[in-house]
Amino acid sequence: MSLTAEAAGNVAHVLTEALPYIQRFGGRTIVIKYGGNAMVDEDLKAGFARDVVLMKLVGINPVVVHGGGPQIGSLLKRLGKESEFVQGMRVTDAETMDVVEMVLGGLVNKEIVNLINRHGGSAVGLTGKDGDLIRARKLNLTRENPQAQAPEIIDIGHVGEVDSIDAAVVDMLVHGDFIPVVAPIGVGEDGRSYNINADLVAGKMAEVLGAEKLILLTNTTGLLDRQGALLTGLTLDRVDALIADGTVSGGMLPKIACAVDAVKAGVNSAHIIDGRVAHAVLVELFTDQGIGTLIRRR
Repeated sequence: MSLTAEAAGNVAHVLTEALPYIQRFGGRTIVIKYGGNAMVDEDLKAGFARDVVLMKLVGINPVVVHGGGPQIGSLLKRLGKESEFVQGMRVTDAETMDVVEMVLGGLVNKEIVNLINRHGGSAVGLTGKDGDLIRARKLNLTRENPQAQAPEIIDIGHVGEVDSIDAAVVDMLVHGDFIPVVAPIGVGEDGRSYNINADLVAGKMAEVLGAEKLILLTNTTGLLDRQGALLTGLTLDRVDALIADGTVSGGMLPKIACAVDAVKAGVNSAHIIDGRVAHAVLVELFTDQGIGTLIRRR
């Protein structure tokens, strides 16, 4: 069935609007943190895979860093092990770390790789342990204790933060026309595996690769003002002001901090977008309006 004149005009408008962005970002690297609803809804999963494949086909280099918290929690529950969180971080003993590695490095990572390949891409799965990609250090949380002179240190086990990234293996894959898919597991100097927040890994990966953009897929529309309106086109100074006046708070704070750190380190822009919207990545990249919160240096 042929398109109506109106539908054909809409398609042509979308394609012509995308052209300058395709030209601008050709040959550039874009790091995408993949998580939230986009990882569990079947239609959104397929749409994300097609988006990433299309990016590669038009000459852009996507690098995917994924989470997997719900999948980890589900398997732990099936194994009869309760999930415990401190300040939003999963307490990860040795047994839990084995599950984390199995879920992130095995089940979730390979599912994403398979999905991208089924839609015409050439994806390769990695964890931070492959090619000495992610060096980690143990993350210790602190909390104030009125009865102590210094903050109390909380040991939450095999939870880490990024010490350094050697992106040689990712760079090799990118220039070999592959799409790297990275699970956020690092290894410490002690040889232990560490579970690292995927937003942090994506931000550091973008820095090291000199990426054009960092895109964080979330389950929110982006950063909202006090009236609930979407804020976008933010400079670093504007973000600082929004943090100071309390507009940025709660669970959005670490995502904003990750985005800001990446931009300060040289990434041209960072985007926090709604992964619940079909083809959110393409809409943010290739349209004038975009779909989420954009943060740039100035």
